[in-house]
Amino acid sequence: MATTPATENPRSDTPPTADVACARERRRLHTKLKLATQIGEGIDGYIIGGIGMAMTALTADLHLSTLMEGLVGASPLIGIFVGGPLFGRFADRFGRRPVFLADMVIFLVGSVLQFFVTDGLQLFLIRLLMGIAIGGEYAIGAPLLSEYAPREGRGRLLASLEISWYLGYAAATVVGALLADVDGGWRWSLASSAVLAVVCVSLRGGIPESARWLLSRGRREEAEALIAKYGIEVDVDAELEERAETQREGFRALFSRRHLRSTVFASVFWAALVLPYFAIGTFWTQVFEALHMGDNAVAALLVYSFTAVAGVTVGCLVVDRIGRRKLLIPPFWITAGCLALVAVFPTSTPVIVGGFLFFIFLNAASSALTAVYPLEVFPTSLRTTGVGFATAMSRVGAAIGTFLLPMGLDRFGVEFVLLVGAGVLAVGGLVSQFLAPETTDMDLATAARTAREKAA
Repeated sequence: MATTPATENPRSDTPPTADVACARERRRLHTKLKLATQIGEGIDGYIIGGIGMAMTALTADLHLSTLMEGLVGASPLIGIFVGGPLFGRFADRFGRRPVFLADMVIFLVGSVLQFFVTDGLQLFLIRLLMGIAIGGEYAIGAPLLSEYAPREGRGRLLASLEISWYLGYAAATVVGALLADVDGGWRWSLASSAVLAVVCVSLRGGIPESARWLLSRGRREEAEALIAKYGIEVDVDAELEERAETQREGFRALFSRRHLRSTVFASVFWAALVLPYFAIGTFWTQVFEALHMGDNAVAALLVYSFTAVAGVTVGCLVVDRIGRRKLLIPPFWITAGCLALVAVFPTSTPVIVGGFLFFIFLNAASSALTAVYPLEVFPTSLRTTGVGFATAMSRVGAAIGTFLLPMGLDRFGVEFVLLVGAGVLAVGGLVSQFLAPETTDMDLATAARTAREKAA
């Protein structure tokens, strides 16, 4: 028989004090896990967002070539390509808890080391290492939180992680702006993520292992002890049935007929969402100047960041109300049209402002699903492996776009760059139209089964 939380199905012989204690433990765990995950997502955004404000100053101080400038900008995204699959596979094989703690320690060390770099190669390697940790965070943070989250409202809870990401991105922009006129201010700006990492490491030390992962490894007694202690909403029978079907599957299972649809969908929609955002955001100053919008690029970057925060907040609020597909597919087509309009009318200030604001807002709103959809379409035994791989594939596109954008601006102009971005968004809309399942309000095991059955 399936096991459900004590608060959902109270037994008449359960003492009221036990129910109260269970509810207290559950609230305490959820609060701690949510904070530990949200801060981790915020650090991801902070690390990636901070480079946009620091790029001009560090390029001058470290005498970066155009090639090295592109490599430094893309380095975290390249690192994610390695860290996502690597840490994701580790989390499926060895458990969620050790990976959840280890990647934050890497953040802490890398943040401090950035302060002491003396050339572009050193900065590239350090941010590459931090990118590997970011990949690990994507692979483990949201999946672990989802495995403790109730079915109803799970989308809103997970989407709130994206708010943290965008807030971190915006905070890095503010810190960079405040330190822009300070000698060596970019060093302090990049290294300041260490403060957040220290807080996050302290929170993660007491997080227990995932009960769903324990079930996927056949450790039922340990899992049921956690379920009873914290009142976790888990369909034990469904998880054990899934284990019987997938326990011998490894990384190659992502490309089997059983899971290929989920792998392709999660990878493509995520890549299509983030490629234009990362590329344009990282080199927004150059894009802004290429559009002849004056000398207020810093103010424009702040507007860019905070419009994204507003967008992802709206996405978080509506994800469980309108469903996953409606939040994903229409915005793809609208944002593609926005970038195409700016490309066609690159001298019209109303078109530029309106087009970019709509693009940023709707792109960010849909990006709330990057913390929701990937982990809902894979079973527990492959969840972090699948999420890690999708993360890697999304960052391949983002890294390529970020690396090539400054050279694209130099050789082909801003119109060409924006049309390419519009094309990428259109591909995301087309793939999602055919492959995206509707998983709103489903148990994780049921959601993964639904995604799989659509592939049959």
